[in-house]
Amino acid sequence: MSESPPPPDVLRAFGLSGDPTPLTGGQAGAWRVGGTVLKQGVDPLHQEWTGTALGPLDQVGFRLADVRRASDGRWVVDGWGASGFLPGTSSETGSVDWATVLDAGRAFHAATRALPRPAWLAERSDWWAHGDRAAWGDRTEEVMAPLRPLVEALEPLLEPLGPDQIVHADLTGNVLLEPGAPPGIIDVSPLWRPAAYAEGIVVADALCWHGARADLARRTGVSRAAVARSLLFRVLTTEAMQRDRPDPTALERDVDHYTAALPELDRI
Repeated sequence: MSESPPPPDVLRAFGLSGDPTPLTGGQAGAWRVGGTVLKQGVDPLHQEWTGTALGPLDQVGFRLADVRRASDGRWVVDGWGASGFLPGTSSETGSVDWATVLDAGRAFHAATRALPRPAWLAERSDWWAHGDRAAWGDRTEEVMAPLRPLVEALEPLLEPLGPDQIVHADLTGNVLLEPGAPPGIIDVSPLWRPAAYAEGIVVADALCWHGARADLARRTGVSRAAVARSLLFRVLTTEAMQRDRPDPTALERDVDHYTAALPELDRI
């Protein structure tokens, strides 16, 4: 994916003018033009679903950016999708308020509970989709040796987590905080899994990458089984990445972080 700004033809297609400004944080790789955000590499089916399924949701306890179509009705133009600019500071900036992130996710999942499963989810073939399917036993293959002890330690902790629904599987850095406004939720990464799983991913990420401890799960009501399943998801996503693009340094780093998080699960 190019880091170049959206070309003039794309700006015209969405009725925009002015100089694009790069965005950072949860919207890395995106460009702002006035009140519109343009992002490259957008899947048309995902973008249409975001506009038609998420757009009409009753946004209580969270905010979503409105998805914008081109003047000719297209959801994506030359790989670029458009949405309204959502003000706020990334939840990963400074000291993270994990309770607010989880509360925003819970409000969002309450709103998405009745949504049907989109057919295109089954066609996803990215690293995260592979890791998710493997974590739930929908895809089985031999786990590479450096990750095998982690999988063996996590599997006995797995339990059912409740009914499946549309969840945002990457809330950790995709909640925007704005004084006087509900948390903003961006870059929705949909999966058809229990809502507790999405909460577990937030806690697992906090344990692995932000120095959190087991009391985070206890304080916020996230179960050990949810964190274990979610940590397994991250481990198996790393495996998918490593099989596609081997990087021994990144693999060693990830294994170290996952291994350091394991003892915290025993304290939940």
